[in-house]
This record gives sequence, structure tokens and C-alpha cells, in this order.
Amino acid sequence: MPDIYPALRNRRSNDLARLADQHLQHDLRPQDRDALKAASHKVAFWTTVGSAVGLGLGLYAAFRLRSSRKAFFEVFRAREKPTQVVFADGRTEPIPDITPLLKPTTLGDFTTYFFAGAGGLFLGGELGFLGGAGSGSRCITADPERRQRIETAFRKFRAEVLRKEADELDRGLDVSDQMF
Repeated sequence: MPDIYPALRNRRSNDLARLADQHLQHDLRPQDRDALKAASHKVAFWTTVGSAVGLGLGLYAAFRLRSSRKAFFEVFRAREKPTQVVFADGRTEPIPDITPLLKPTTLGDFTTYFFAGAGGLFLGGELGFLGGAGSGSRCITADPERRQRIETAFRKFRAEVLRKEADELDRGLDVSDQMF
């Protein structure tokens, strides 16, 4: 039975974490591990700052949009509007008043704040992540020898993970468990 719930998939993630920790301990020097930790902290910091700024800008844009919508409604309500149309043949038809349909609602305000905030959070988080990844990458690649050791350790880790997956598939484990 495939692990449907994320809480039941801990075995595989624990195995990968243990394997990655072994490679970190055996293939890298302490200063390399410190550089990787510093890079991960930079990514986390930049992502957090970008998310906060994006959320703030999204909520500010929502506030501006709401106030513009409210001002538009006030102007529309204050204007004199025609109440009927007279056709060339003398027939008159009333024009319905659409003012209540244009009135800003609480649901519309909530939707505006929610989607503008979520969009700002997403955009800010992604831009923060890109900035943090660039900053962390520069931290790692500043020393060419360190970069080479980290790349070699990652290649060894990845090769071992692929070997373990191939061994599991050769033993006849269900492929759908690995795919889904």
C-alpha cells in the first residue's frame, strides 16, 4: 500500500536524512559544514524577509484597490443617472438602477485582501528565495577547494541514493510506491 499520508512516509525521509548526515560527516571538513549551514541560514533569512515584504506590499495594494473601489462607488452614486430611455417611436423603457450592485461588500473586501496578500506573499517569498540562493551560493563558491569538496560529497550522496533505489527496484518492490 503506498504511503498516502505524509506522516507515514517518515521512513524514507529518515533514511535519506541519515545518509546525508553520514556524507556530511565523512566527506566534508568542519568549515565546509559551517559554510553549508551559513548558506542555508542566508536562504532562510532572505526568504523570510522577502515573504514579509511581499505580504506587506500585497496588503498595501489591496488597501489601495479597496479605497479606489470605494471612491469610484461614491462618485458613481453621486452622479445623476438616467431613469428611462425614450425610443424614436415614442416608447419609453425604464433603466434599472444598478447602484446597489456596484456597492463594495465585505466579501469583496475579504477576497481582495486575501488574494492580494497571498500573491504578495508568494511573489516576495520566491524573490527572497532567489536572492538567498544567490547569496548562499556565493558563500559556498567563494573558495574553489571548498566548492569542489561539496560537489564531490553531493555526487557521492546522490550516487548512493540512486544505488539504493535501484537495489529496492531489483528486489521487486512496488514501483508505484516510489512514483506516487
